[in-house]
Amino acid sequence: MQLRSPSFFRAAAGFTLLEVLVALVVLSVGLLGLSGLQTTSLRNNHSAFLRSQATIVTHDIIDRMRANRDSARNGNYDIGYASSPTSTSCTGTCSALQVAQMDVEEWRDYVERLPGGESELDVDGISNVATIKVRWADARDSGNKLQVVTRVQL
Repeated sequence: MQLRSPSFFRAAAGFTLLEVLVALVVLSVGLLGLSGLQTTSLRNNHSAFLRSQATIVTHDIIDRMRANRDSARNGNYDIGYASSPTSTSCTGTCSALQVAQMDVEEWRDYVERLPGGESELDVDGISNVATIKVRWADARDSGNKLQVVTRVQL
């Protein structure tokens, strides 16, 4: 029977410090990559949330215009990017114009809750097609504004 020397057992007993350091570097690079993916995912998720909010706000004003169709066809809902809505309030029975002014004022407040939110609304009285534009600043590209444009028959 042949006996093995104690140095043989000592060499096979564990990891060397170099192996542990290499494993630590590999693990660190992997965790950095994972954190980068998480950051990108959060940014894109927030961008999708803002796009959804812009779409919801657009459908809100479409429903308001369809509820007050004659006033919308007369151009009472029209508003540009730079213009501000006419502030109005009424008690009791409101005219169609007052309802349109209140709708646009409330809608513009919703749009302005988006970061850098701006809106434009135009109704073609002949074809009765409304064009709604909502734009906002996107976190993925701060220099650019994203825009949702919706055209709908009233």
